[in-house]
Amino acid sequence: MSVSATTPAARTTWAVLVAISLCHMINDIMQSLLAAIYPLLQLEFDLSFWQIGLMTFAFQVTASLFQPVVGLVTDRHPLPQSLPVGMGSTLCGLVLLAMAPTYGGLLAGAMLIGIGSAVFHPEASRVARLASGGKFGTAQSLFQVGGNFGSALGPLLAAFIVVPLGRPSVAGFAVLALIGMLVLNRVGLWYGALARAQAGGARLAPRHGLGRNRVIWAITVLAVLTFSKNAYTASLSSYYTFFLIERFDLSIVVAQQMLFLFLAATAAGVMLGGLIGDRFGPLVVIWGSILGVLPFTLLLPHVGLVTTGVLSVVIGMIIASAFPAIVVYAQALLPGRVGLVAGIFFGFAFGMGGIAAAVLGVLADARGILWVYQACAFLPLLGLMTVFLPSRRRLAS
Repeated sequence: MSVSATTPAARTTWAVLVAISLCHMINDIMQSLLAAIYPLLQLEFDLSFWQIGLMTFAFQVTASLFQPVVGLVTDRHPLPQSLPVGMGSTLCGLVLLAMAPTYGGLLAGAMLIGIGSAVFHPEASRVARLASGGKFGTAQSLFQVGGNFGSALGPLLAAFIVVPLGRPSVAGFAVLALIGMLVLNRVGLWYGALARAQAGGARLAPRHGLGRNRVIWAITVLAVLTFSKNAYTASLSSYYTFFLIERFDLSIVVAQQMLFLFLAATAAGVMLGGLIGDRFGPLVVIWGSILGVLPFTLLLPHVGLVTTGVLSVVIGMIIASAFPAIVVYAQALLPGRVGLVAGIFFGFAFGMGGIAAAVLGVLADARGILWVYQACAFLPLLGLMTVFLPSRRRLAS
């Protein structure tokens, strides 16, 4: 991956985009293994639902606290070689999850994975935008689809490798993390050369002419929409296997395969959202994704096994398309603050998902997992708040 004198907006550097997407896939395989081995950990450590939720909370909130800080710092002082360092933290957390003898050790492993995500996402999102050649939605989607595909592969790998071989086999996935560190080192060299070539460039000024309070309000609305999306997604990613096992008496392996279908659909939805956003604008995608998924979420808790599988695929595809559109829209609101936007929204996504997972775990213990799914079905109603966002014409003026 060589650097030319061409500015990032002049052409799309596909090699860099593919590399950063691949590393996002590896990073999120590591992350998704955490949720994928919850049934094993529950049996081995006799965990309750609230303890499982606390592990998700430890991972995701750790990531959410650090990501905006990393983004703010790297907007001012780019840190290209922080990318392999973040992957290294994820590697250490993964090994700890495989070897920890106590629940406290599991929490520490989850937190190390969260720190790795906090370091990785802001800088990786910036690399995706730099390599986009102006195709911001497509580049953001390609970057994110790697993560979604990795999240989908995690449960499948857990079902066919970790479940038969046991928890220590999780450590074997450290090889993937090492590969990711090597690739990210090369990406960091490309990014560093580009950053040096552009040193001293002026910070971008907003083109939209919106006042500070209007921008803050729009970012707040986007945060609420992100919450609605990720709170619902947390109900599936953390507890879908338990829901399927309780409602349909499935085995752990079959339930993991069903989870893979949902997560694979989210990967497809992310890519679709970026392509549509580049063609029609991110606001169209946000409307259709968050509010449009409501009929399907309302049906999900009340149908049979086959229809549950079909609906979970439809829900995953529709609801996942929102996130690249939200990130691109926020970057338009705050030009020149790519790292901060990535830190806020990737971090907020992790944090809200973690808080939701913890709360939903408590509710599942108290009211039952089916009740949780019936209640979460109404979360997409918050998509009505999209009406408060500035129009595409207003944002581009």
